[in-house]
Amino acid sequence: MNHYETVFILNPVLSEVQIKETVQKYEDFLVSRGAKMISKEDWGLKKLAYPIQNKKSGFYHLFEYQVDGEVINPLEVEFRRDERFMRYLTVTLDKHAISWAERRRVKLKEKA
Repeated sequence: MNHYETVFILNPVLSEVQIKETVQKYEDFLVSRGAKMISKEDWGLKKLAYPIQNKKSGFYHLFEYQVDGEVINPLEVEFRRDERFMRYLTVTLDKHAISWAERRRVKLKEKA
């Protein structure tokens, strides 16, 4: 099982309920295919560097998880089909990125 991180931007016109439903839908999608969720972060509404679909902001979310590589392509196909997603990026984490992500999570817990 590989270690992945997916960051995605949701359309800013969605209600809070719609955002929660969307995030839960894709978390369930991953878990149903054998993913182990390590971290889930809601970064909130952020200004975009450049307009996307004539929108200047979007809701950012991050998933960190472990799953077999065959699951990533179907996940990204679902992202492309869903109009609520403006952008997404999935990356494989190497051992250095995994340790950095863990240090970041610890810092976030200390702040809270």
